[in-house]
Amino acid sequence: MNLQFPTKLINGGSLANLFPRARKYDGVVYPRTGTSIWWIRYRDRNGVPRRESSLTADWQEANKRLRERLRSRDDNLLEIRRKGEALTYGQWADFFLETYSKPPMRAAKTHEANGRCIMHLKTALGMSKLGDITADSIESYLRDRLRQRVRVKVKIGHRQLGPIKPTTVHQEFRVLRRMLNVAVRKKLLLANPCSGVEFPVAVKGLFRPHYVTWSQQQRIESHASECLRNAVRIITETGLRVYKELTPMRKDQVDIQNAVVWIPDSKTPNGVAEVPLSPLAIQAFISQMAITGEGPFLFPSDRNRSGHQTTFKTVWRKTLRRAKIPYFRIYDLRSTYATRLSAGGVADEWVTQMLRQGDAQVFKKYSQMKLQMKREALEKINRRANEMVPASPAPMCTVMMQ
Repeated sequence: MNLQFPTKLINGGSLANLFPRARKYDGVVYPRTGTSIWWIRYRDRNGVPRRESSLTADWQEANKRLRERLRSRDDNLLEIRRKGEALTYGQWADFFLETYSKPPMRAAKTHEANGRCIMHLKTALGMSKLGDITADSIESYLRDRLRQRVRVKVKIGHRQLGPIKPTTVHQEFRVLRRMLNVAVRKKLLLANPCSGVEFPVAVKGLFRPHYVTWSQQQRIESHASECLRNAVRIITETGLRVYKELTPMRKDQVDIQNAVVWIPDSKTPNGVAEVPLSPLAIQAFISQMAITGEGPFLFPSDRNRSGHQTTFKTVWRKTLRRAKIPYFRIYDLRSTYATRLSAGGVADEWVTQMLRQGDAQVFKKYSQMKLQMKREALEKINRRANEMVPASPAPMCTVMMQ
């Protein structure tokens, strides 16, 4: 192969003069006179040089910030990240309440609870930049809230009662965690600082799955009204959410012939789906339709014939008392549904889909392996694993087919 070089190279020119000069660095950390804070310099996607403070006197931290800027630039997220750093928590809280908390995104009661929690959060974090919120600042807020007392409004002002319950403060922490999770998904934050927070005290009364045995369920049904008995049977056979999916259900959502029920509105997008019905569930639906009359709802309200049932709390508590069973939430029947599927040998991935959950980790909250199930699994242990003699293959024979 004959290579022909330009005349200017032969006459002593440089090969590098033929190409654009490469930049030595993508970015650089440099000092400025009169300050101990390091500054960073880099170019955006358009080649425009950017200079900004690293906000730290640590050279390693300054380089880390530079790498984050370059990574955001390469992912075309630089402007979004800069917007997130300029956004205050109060501004993000108002946007979250308006966009991600109101119905139909969330139930009205959930929006009301979010508003109460954010009211306290804005008092402490409202003026903080979204990117300046750290795990330490969140833990400091939680400790301060646990030291405060409940204030109620009276005619002459406010009155202080007992200390705030840890469950109340933990609810505020959960709301904050969800708000920052949304900010991470929107690329306004690199990570959620709540992941590094340790709640200061042990919290009782949080979500714990409860398993109802078949004998307990039969005892509950024998002491329940026909309407509640049908609801118990439907939840344990389908895993429906009691107040979001079952009580507002209309009769036209139930297809007895094809053994499915359609859920048009749910807590999560994965909850909107067709749910298959078992024979016991079909019997419960037929029984409920027979006692509801001509109204459109499957569980009509006793007080408002044009509306649907909104709660089972009172009748549920009285039924458990008559059945002499310790109190547990009616929502825990959904955990019983998941546990029975797991005990029947259904794979965890399928149980997650049957629960209509988007995250497989949530399934672990609902399913419980009881002691008896563990003993049954222990009976299947193979103490001669890897030592069993392989069975001799059966002799082959030819079978004539007519």
